[in-house]
Amino acid sequence: MEKLKTALIAGSTGLVGRELLILLVENPAYEKVIALVRKKNAYQHEKLIQVETDFNDLATISSSFRGVNDVFCCLGTTMKNAGSKDAFRKVDFEYPVNLAGLAEKNSCTGFYCISAMGADSKSRVFYNRVKGEMEQKVSGFKIPSIYFFRPSLLIGYREEVRAGERMAIALFRALAFIFWGPLKNLKGIPAAMVAAAMMNAADKPEQGKHTVLSGAMQ
Repeated sequence: MEKLKTALIAGSTGLVGRELLILLVENPAYEKVIALVRKKNAYQHEKLIQVETDFNDLATISSSFRGVNDVFCCLGTTMKNAGSKDAFRKVDFEYPVNLAGLAEKNSCTGFYCISAMGADSKSRVFYNRVKGEMEQKVSGFKIPSIYFFRPSLLIGYREEVRAGERMAIALFRALAFIFWGPLKNLKGIPAAMVAAAMMNAADKPEQGKHTVLSGAMQ
């Protein structure tokens, strides 16, 4: 009988993270799911362990990584919510890199991380450059399987109102018929579909570094 695994997820209250957490606790391959959270929430499951975490000082919860097989990073913010470039970089670069460092230190076998379409360490666009730098840094860790998922515009329920994003989603849906062939990676993608792609990769991981584009997730 195959040994059951332990998963650890950061960002379980976000758009993709919420969907992924449900998939993890319902997946029979996992006997335990550890969620790093800023504050414990009402969601409960017999497999779930919530660990209150200061992401600025991950060393304080490093023991939570012991025995973990798969680490899922669904952390991310926006320039508007972050308030500054430094604050944005902290969430979208430093936190994922520090998580990967702890994954390596504790011999975790898989690291599955949400990045962004257009991630490029040499991009002139700050957002894309930070995502690209994160991918580059994480790729340097000695973790057997590393996956980066680059979704297009995420579709799903958000608590905060983003008027511009809602307009973009409506437009993408209306023009969905044109996003085929070379344009398939530009098509808006439901958060649940990204979560499913992450789960599928972890179910049958391949060694090495992998980038999964939005079109492939769909």
